[in-house]
Amino acid sequence: MTLRLFDTETRAVRDFVPLAPGHASVYLCGATVQGEPHIGHVRSGVAFDVLRRWLLAHDYDVAFVRNVTDIDDKILNKAAEAGRPWWEWASTYERSFSWAYDQLGVSPPSIEPRATGHVTQMVEMMQRLIDNGHAYASGGDVYFDVLSYPQYGSLSGHKLDDVHQGESVAEGKRDPRDFTLWKTAKPGEPSWPTPWGRGRPGWHLECSAMAEFYLGESFDIHCGGMDLVFPHHENEIAQAKCAGDGFARYWLHNGWVTMGGEKMSKSLGNVLSIPNVLKKVRPQELRYYLGSAHYRSMLEYSETALDEGAAAFRRIESFVHRTAERTGDVVIGEWTEAFARALDDDLAVPAALAEVHGSVREGNTALDAGRLDTARDIAAQVRAMMAILGVDPLDAHWAKESAGAAASNEALDVLVRAELARRQQARTEKNWAVADEVRDRLVEAGIEVTDTPNGPEWALEAGQ
Repeated sequence: MTLRLFDTETRAVRDFVPLAPGHASVYLCGATVQGEPHIGHVRSGVAFDVLRRWLLAHDYDVAFVRNVTDIDDKILNKAAEAGRPWWEWASTYERSFSWAYDQLGVSPPSIEPRATGHVTQMVEMMQRLIDNGHAYASGGDVYFDVLSYPQYGSLSGHKLDDVHQGESVAEGKRDPRDFTLWKTAKPGEPSWPTPWGRGRPGWHLECSAMAEFYLGESFDIHCGGMDLVFPHHENEIAQAKCAGDGFARYWLHNGWVTMGGEKMSKSLGNVLSIPNVLKKVRPQELRYYLGSAHYRSMLEYSETALDEGAAAFRRIESFVHRTAERTGDVVIGEWTEAFARALDDDLAVPAALAEVHGSVREGNTALDAGRLDTARDIAAQVRAMMAILGVDPLDAHWAKESAGAAASNEALDVLVRAELARRQQARTEKNWAVADEVRDRLVEAGIEVTDTPNGPEWALEAGQ
C-alpha cells in the first residue's frame, strides 16, 4: 500500500507510515449530541469510513475510535429549555446519530466512548498538566496556560496575538487566551468531584483524555471537520503534548457541507436533517452524494445536486443488477489499478468514481452485446470498488428493506411489465397512439424505460 495523506499540521501530502506495521490507530471527533443530525454532521463519518475501509482492505488491523460528547453547554441549555433531564436529552440524540450512521452504512467504530465515562482520565491529565507547569486552578476552574507552550498555533497557523478561544470572560484566567480544562459546578448542573472542587470537563480536554486512553500516548491519525482545527484540535495538541504525549502523527480534516456558500449549521437555520433528506432519496443514494466529493473540499448542497448524485448511483446500481439478472450471482472481485491509485492519492474519491463510471459504461456495452462473461467480470470489479466507498449495490446492508416494501416492488414490477407488454404489442401492430399513451403514463408515474436488444427494462427515476 502506497497511501499518501494530506496532513493539516505540516500542510503537505505525506506517505502514511504507521507506528506499528500492519496496525492503524485512528481517532475521529464524533457528535455533540444536542439535536437531530443533519447531513453536515455525518459527512465526516462517511469520509473517514472510506479511509477505514481502504486500510482494512489492505489487511490493516484498524483501531477506530469515534467519541460522543454527551456533556456540553448546548446540551444543558437545550435540555433545560425543553424541561428535560440533560442525560435523557443527550441519550435521545445519541440514538439519533447512531441511527443516521447506520442508515448510511457507516461502519460502527471499534469503540464509541462517552465523555462522561472518562472523567477519571481527565482529572489525571489535568494533574499532569498542573505538575508540569502548563495549567493552573482558580476558584474551582482549571485553565491551560497557552503562553507556556511555545508551539501553540502549529496546527492552525494562528498567531498568539490573534487567538480568541470563543469562551466567556472569566475572572480567574491569567490571560484571556488561556482555555478552560474544567468548569466549576453551577447550581443544578451535573458535576463530578476533583481535587479542585466539583465541576464538569471542558470540551477540549475530553478528546485528549479519551484518545490517550484508547490509542495510547501516540497514535497514527486524528480526523475531524475543518471547523475543529481551531480551537478544538489546536487545544487538544497543546494539552496532550504538555502532558507528555506524542499524540497524533497525521491530522486529516474534511470540508463542510454548505448552502449558499455558508457552512450548514443549526445557528444559520439551514439544516437538512437526515430523516428529512431520506424522504427524498434512499440511504445509499445519500451516502453516495455525501462521499462523492473529495473529503477536503466543500460540498455545496442543492436538491439538484442531490438528485444528480442519486441518479449517478442508480446508473451503477442498474448495471450491477442487470448483470446479476442475466448472468447469475456476481461476486466481489478486485478493484482496478486506476481506482487504487486514486484512493492512495489522499483518498481522491472523485477520480475513483470516474473509474467506476468508466467501468460501468464498458460493462453496459458488453452486456448489450451479449458478452456476458465480460460483463460479469466488470460487475465484480465495480462491486469491489463500490464496497470500498461503502455503496456496493448488492451489499446486504442495503437489502434491509421491509417485507412490505419488497412486496410493493414485486407488485409494481408485475404491473409495469404488463404495461410494457401492452406497449410492445401496440408497436408490433403499429398502433402508435396506444404505444405513446403507455409510455406517457409510465413517465408520469416516474418510471424510466430503456429499450435494449433483450427487451425493455424499467427503473424508478431518482427521488421516486
